[in-house]
Amino acid sequence: MSRAPAMRTVPFDGLSAAELDAWHALRAANPVLDSPYFHPGFAAAVHASGRPVHVAVSTGDGGIDALVPHHRDGRVLRPAGWPGADFQGPVLAAGTPFRPLGLLSRGTAAYAFDHLVEAAPGFGPWVLGRRPSPYLDVTGGLPGYLGRASRSGRDNMNQARRRAAKAEREHGTVKFEADSRDRDALALVIALKRAQYAATGAADYFAEPDRVRLLESLLGARDGSFGGVLSTLHAGPRLVAAHFGLRAGGVLHWWFPVYDPEFARLSPGWMLLRELVAAAPTLGVDRIDLGRGEDEYKRRAKTGETWVCQGLVTRNPARRAAAVAMTRARAMVRSVRTRTHP
Repeated sequence: MSRAPAMRTVPFDGLSAAELDAWHALRAANPVLDSPYFHPGFAAAVHASGRPVHVAVSTGDGGIDALVPHHRDGRVLRPAGWPGADFQGPVLAAGTPFRPLGLLSRGTAAYAFDHLVEAAPGFGPWVLGRRPSPYLDVTGGLPGYLGRASRSGRDNMNQARRRAAKAEREHGTVKFEADSRDRDALALVIALKRAQYAATGAADYFAEPDRVRLLESLLGARDGSFGGVLSTLHAGPRLVAAHFGLRAGGVLHWWFPVYDPEFARLSPGWMLLRELVAAAPTLGVDRIDLGRGEDEYKRRAKTGETWVCQGLVTRNPARRAAAVAMTRARAMVRSVRTRTHP
């Protein structure tokens, strides 16, 4: 008779070599976890940036069967890297059961998630909403992508080619670097992103210094299996557009795209995305995850989509009711925006 899994929580830097090996092995055994956010390198970089990561380690009869990296926010647990983690969930082998309520111990009242992979076992009763997370299948580079893309995706990629030619005529040689290590370029990406947040009224992700340190650390992560990827597009001396993302194996996650507003009429985001798709074989990438959202360019560019879930694991009915009300309010706001901006 098997015993119920035991769960202990340790700081990330307190994990043993055997526990880190188990993390890699469990992730490799589950195709759903191929996103860079499930690689221990992401949790390590977040922890090193100054925001403590703890890991719930579940052990059953066969040894370690699940790990859940997280932050503690008062009495609430949140996935490691929140609010910047675009895929979340326990690290476990495919088919392994999981009991989310086991996370609620030592005074913890809830585990909140907003990008939980839909296949995460045991979380069904706690899911309050689902949203699409589009991706691009870029196997075979640009020709392969164009063969799978929608008509709108193909049209926008063709327009991007013509606009790149126009940018070269008007501003100088167009140069794309798929995997830059230029820290000054990264600083410019962060500055442009902060200006975009200010212009749109969005919360400034980089207002917290540890998040700037996180990107700087990820840019230097080069162990072959995981790291940050900075891609830049110049026209003459000017940076037209850039993107900082995460890469693990054959998956690149589209994380922080930016462009110079002075080039807005040329749709620089599409120009950059086209170059990145074309460079995918050189990078060893066969899928680009665009992250959750119904942005127009994502709808046009995608070749497919997965789903991510929002919800709250809790024993407290009042806390759950508040989460339900918040989820409904946010869904209503998104619906109004979609009707107003088709």
